[in-house]
Amino acid sequence: MEGSASPPEKPRARPAAAVLCRGPVEPLVFLANFALVLQGPLTTQYLWHRFSADLGYNGTRQRGGCSNRSADPTMQEVETLTSHWTLYMNVGGFLVGLFSSTLLGAWSDSVGRRPLLVLASLGLLLQALVSVFVVQLQLHVGYFVLGRILCALLGDFGGLLAASFASVADVSSSRSRTFRMALLEASIGVAGMLASLLGGHWLRAQGYANPFWLALALLIAMTLYAAFCFGETLKEPKSTRLFTFRHHRSIVQLYVAPAPEKSRKHLALYSLAIFVVITVHFGAQDILTLYELSTPLCWDSKLIGYGSAAQHLPYLTSLLALKLLQYCLADAWVAEIGLAFNILGMVVFAFATITPLMFTGYGLLFLSLVITPVIRAKLSKLVRETEQGALFSAVACVNSLAMLTASGIFNSLYPATLNFMKGFPFLLGAGLLLIPAVLIGMLEKADPHPEFQQFPQSP
Repeated sequence: MEGSASPPEKPRARPAAAVLCRGPVEPLVFLANFALVLQGPLTTQYLWHRFSADLGYNGTRQRGGCSNRSADPTMQEVETLTSHWTLYMNVGGFLVGLFSSTLLGAWSDSVGRRPLLVLASLGLLLQALVSVFVVQLQLHVGYFVLGRILCALLGDFGGLLAASFASVADVSSSRSRTFRMALLEASIGVAGMLASLLGGHWLRAQGYANPFWLALALLIAMTLYAAFCFGETLKEPKSTRLFTFRHHRSIVQLYVAPAPEKSRKHLALYSLAIFVVITVHFGAQDILTLYELSTPLCWDSKLIGYGSAAQHLPYLTSLLALKLLQYCLADAWVAEIGLAFNILGMVVFAFATITPLMFTGYGLLFLSLVITPVIRAKLSKLVRETEQGALFSAVACVNSLAMLTASGIFNSLYPATLNFMKGFPFLLGAGLLLIPAVLIGMLEKADPHPEFQQFPQSP
């Protein structure tokens, strides 16, 4: 037993970790996204105000003076610097997370979901701690990039989501999986909406520091919940080495190992579809705060908070719509409807010059978030139960690549198009969403039920 020599690759039974309760995974996702959304717009606004102070610009805060500043070179320099530093943070997180999230996600198929949830929670906690120091001590904004890299080393939010969705797949049936995925995403949305409303008001009342302290406190609570309260969903966790190429190889095998051709083809094309959807989603999210801060909208922190809350409301409306539409439509056609409303919302954003029109765009997104739970559920049905962690770590990798692509495209395109059409990146996003619309429709028409369970499972 303990003294016997065994090959390093051979898994050994891992003793169950002591837990105080057996809680679900949704509170983890709720707390994580609450903390992230509380920090996200505040970080953008903090960068804006730091660069504004450095360059001596304060035009957007003068009532009535913003609409005449569209060609102000100082304002454009502030926007460009803010956009570029957002890009640096995302690139830093991606380059590290590309390796770590895929490694940790596949590792969770052996050791269980809890270890990855704990590591990812610690990473988010470290990022918040660095942000607190930057704001409190007025450190160089480059430390935001350091915090992002530390977070990515331990799995980042993508790793936490990979473990969370794999956990849901562990315990849900094929029939209920789409709604369970949507329920998990709805917890993301509720957290984001509440954090957005709180962040905007709190920033106006007390400045930047206190909201970052709250995020840190929530992430400490989340880490403790992951370690001692989460109920492990993997049936038989086993001790397995972390640093081995076997984990990365298991992800590659999802797409290239011999298997019924139609299942693997669907896996690749659905992965492409979710890549494009996430690219547009995060790309628009990256520039929305900048778009609203500057002319002609000139929103203050209170309106930024309302806008961010409206941006997260579709998590709830999409959940309700998904439940209703599933009674009369296949999941794929529900996703097509969501894509149509998403495209409409992007077009309205592109031409929004007044606040009511901007909120009209947000209103048109009320069904936009039925897309990702449908695709995730379809992907989950294409692989074996023992491959869920590898699958969702691959999806996390796709998510990270999409975020990097989004930052590279939207944060570079936005300052480049300020002089001729400020909303052009939103029009580009609307056009890109036609790609998943075509892919999902084509796959559903070709074979509406290509789940892996239809095929004999290889030993």
